[in-house]
Amino acid sequence: MPHSRTGEGDTKASRGGVLRRLGEWCARHFVIVIIAWLVALVALQVVSREFGGEYSDNFSLPQAQAQKGLDVLKAHDPQAGGYSSQIVLRDDQQPLTALSSQMSTTVADLEKLPHVLSAQNPLSAPSTPSGQQNVGPLSDDKKTAYITVRFDVQPSTLGDDYLDGVDTAVQPLRSAGAEVEYGGPLGELARPAADDRVSELIGFGVAVIVLLVGFGSVIAAVVPLLSALISVVGGLAILGLLAAAFTFATVSPTLATMIGLGVGIDYALFMLTRHRQNLIDGMDPVRAAGQAASTSGHAVLVSGCTVIIALAGLSASGVSFISLLGVAAAVTVVSAVVGALTLVPALLGFIGRHIDRYHVRPPVAETEAGAGDTPQGTWPRYAQRVERRPLWFLSAGVAVVVVLAIPLFSIQLGHIGDGADPTSFTDRRAFDLMSDAFGPGSNGPLTVVIDQTNVPQSQRSDLASKAQQSLDKVQGAAVVTPLTPTQDGDILTGTVYSTLSPQNPKTTDLTNRLVDDTLPDAVQGTEAKGYVTGTTATQVDFRDIVASQLPVIIAVVVGLAFLIILAVFRGLLVAVKAAVLNVLSIAASYGVVVAVFQWGWGGPALGVHGKVPIESYVPMMMFAIVFGLSMDYEIFLLSRVHEAWLRSRDAKGAVAHALEITARVITCAALIMVSVFAAFIVSDNIVVKMLGLGLAVSVLVDATVVRLLMVPAVMTLLGRHAWWAPRWLERVLPHIDAEGGRT
Repeated sequence: MPHSRTGEGDTKASRGGVLRRLGEWCARHFVIVIIAWLVALVALQVVSREFGGEYSDNFSLPQAQAQKGLDVLKAHDPQAGGYSSQIVLRDDQQPLTALSSQMSTTVADLEKLPHVLSAQNPLSAPSTPSGQQNVGPLSDDKKTAYITVRFDVQPSTLGDDYLDGVDTAVQPLRSAGAEVEYGGPLGELARPAADDRVSELIGFGVAVIVLLVGFGSVIAAVVPLLSALISVVGGLAILGLLAAAFTFATVSPTLATMIGLGVGIDYALFMLTRHRQNLIDGMDPVRAAGQAASTSGHAVLVSGCTVIIALAGLSASGVSFISLLGVAAAVTVVSAVVGALTLVPALLGFIGRHIDRYHVRPPVAETEAGAGDTPQGTWPRYAQRVERRPLWFLSAGVAVVVVLAIPLFSIQLGHIGDGADPTSFTDRRAFDLMSDAFGPGSNGPLTVVIDQTNVPQSQRSDLASKAQQSLDKVQGAAVVTPLTPTQDGDILTGTVYSTLSPQNPKTTDLTNRLVDDTLPDAVQGTEAKGYVTGTTATQVDFRDIVASQLPVIIAVVVGLAFLIILAVFRGLLVAVKAAVLNVLSIAASYGVVVAVFQWGWGGPALGVHGKVPIESYVPMMMFAIVFGLSMDYEIFLLSRVHEAWLRSRDAKGAVAHALEITARVITCAALIMVSVFAAFIVSDNIVVKMLGLGLAVSVLVDATVVRLLMVPAVMTLLGRHAWWAPRWLERVLPHIDAEGGRT
């Protein structure tokens, strides 16, 4: 037993020594480190611009029925099986039939463009049968129409330059006075490029104010911001290089920026706070930076690994689109950890003892009293109150979380349609024109594909008749077009239009009804197979796959986080507490997102048109990201509790002591991260708005209600039992020291 304890101590000292030596070396050779970072930053930017890839939302679900239906259609009718997009036309001054020559010229020029399989002239399309709702392509008053263009690739992946050819093709119609808008994937391609600079400036501005108010020092406020910015810029350049080999979603750089700035500032702040306390305690700047790297640097390393592991849990979804979003976020987390462990000590070495030279108020460090003084001030008094009445604080925290989580029980996953976008987007204007002229369902047609390749010729007529009758009776459909065979006769195709918009839950119900009931009943007794394909059907399949995998993601992420906390602090009840309370804080943030976007409470104020469903992958992303980020504060607080517990064996006193010295840092770090995330609410992308609001609320709830109310209360109630673990578990657990060995 003595030998085992010695080995463990040597291991801890070794690990602490590595980071201490790294921190001291960076602080002592700050010129080399800072120049190396700047050179690497410039080199990465140059290489990324030269060889980096493009971000695209082009992904497939090979096992989804919509993708199988599209593959079948492509095999038998390549032109019909492409990716469709609409060019919507409107002329209030004259009927579009007066622009016949311009229309013909435009359609002909569109068909000449690369990747275009076909373009339908709305003026030569068959008219709508009498008594049937007109779903296009030409409205009854002849003033609205749409050209359906089919591509052999997803139009949104073709790049901005491709729009020049489209603009040239439609110029005759625009010159004749017609309004021309791009709908669907072509409209997404025409959207203005995302610009996160405003969000970043807002986040940085609030962060400066928080740091100045919280710590008083101007230089101490600049260091976390500067190191986080440099780390994120480097991480984004690396992400651009990875985009040359992998298909990252267009939201990836925004998500990576959001996460990278948040954790980058937090990690640097944890290092800086410990460093300043070391200076107050009498250490020289180089040794203080090394000691900060040895202690808080370990917490940063463990926290960063926890965030990355949580993001890696997204791969359990089995969807590459979501897995790569996790990878994108993890890239900037890695760069933030590297920046905190190398660039921050270098900056601290460069600053030396002048860190508090410029200040707006008397600078403070971890406590409001100097080393060795009796703690005084707001946080010590608050810690004593929690210690005296833990049940009151726990009850208050649970009440707040439960109230915020109530809307979660009515969550509706789906896809956010073009109708919720700003009117400055061409696809939103196209959506409105289509809805007004042809009904909201015209924006999301459902293509029915019946593969009768293995059906004998003698049975095909009966099959077509039975299938048509089944489709005509389907509930929720505004229009069902007649089924028509492809040229080889092996495939029957038709179109079903919903009575409501693509993002409406009833359209989702219609799609699932067609897939699960109508088509199986229609082909029953034959060798035929039925599919529903198209953009809307693919989105529904994606939603269903994500919803089915969400419990798996939750189980994986919670399980991994539980094991990490258990390994770090070796307390079974501590790990259970961490998992349960983190789930509660995430539930509260889900509730706020549902209330704002799905219920419409404040959505218009955020630039969202009407009530929208929760984008299907947002809860999954939020869970992995927030669960990982919450470990920052969990590890930072519990490491101090554990440190005091090992020193004094006073469980309640250890909690109060840790709260005294970490509450200020946790509060400031949380406010900074909240401001960074909340700043992205000004984005035009509604998914980014959702993620920004959800992550901001999650961090705010986690760092205040959970970390400053519930965690201290639970730890006080558990007492020494919090650190208990069965002997057999002690033997199998790895030894991970949250704050390294002390030197």
